[in-house]
Amino acid sequence: MAAPARLSDDEITKALTHLHGWERENDSIVRSFEFADFTEAFGFLARVAILQEKADHHAETWGVYNKLRLTLNTHDAGGITQKDVDLASKIDALLK
Repeated sequence: MAAPARLSDDEITKALTHLHGWERENDSIVRSFEFADFTEAFGFLARVAILQEKADHHAETWGVYNKLRLTLNTHDAGGITQKDVDLASKIDALLK
């Protein structure tokens, strides 16, 4: 199976206008989250893990107590693809 195509700079900029709180860092999109406590952060991360598994696309995850940071990129493509944008959008929907 071929790797997904990397998005152009213009495509990434446009996609970020539709994503809340996500920013571009080099060849990734990132978002930080802060929750009331560890339990809330871990519960959110568990829901994100289910989305990732269903998409077969996994974020780099960092977390300490009530803070999380997710970094998305498509390693096979060497950068940001539509898979990253789609997963970020689904993650955003969890917060609504």
